[in-house]
Amino acid sequence: MKSLHTRHSIETLSVLIEGKVQGVGFRAAAVRQAHALKLGGWVRNLPDGRVEALLQGPHGAIDQMLSWLLQGPPAARVNQVHHEEVQTERLYERFEQI
Repeated sequence: MKSLHTRHSIETLSVLIEGKVQGVGFRAAAVRQAHALKLGGWVRNLPDGRVEALLQGPHGAIDQMLSWLLQGPPAARVNQVHHEEVQTERLYERFEQI
């Protein structure tokens, strides 16, 4: 595991997405979008129907990803996106679906 100490301009956000976000290709589309923005982290379904993500990268790319998450892929219907900055020492080198 790489440490985040050497990358001071990196933000890490925990995100919860609510709405019709499961069974619509949301996670796969989020992975593609995160790769295009060169973000690290992960995305997963939660048992209660929400999608959870951890985003890590520069502020501008995080902002673009949050904007994308408000819409999601065409079949999704996003009602709300909650996010908060989290502190971590871990550096995520890639973004994946878990």
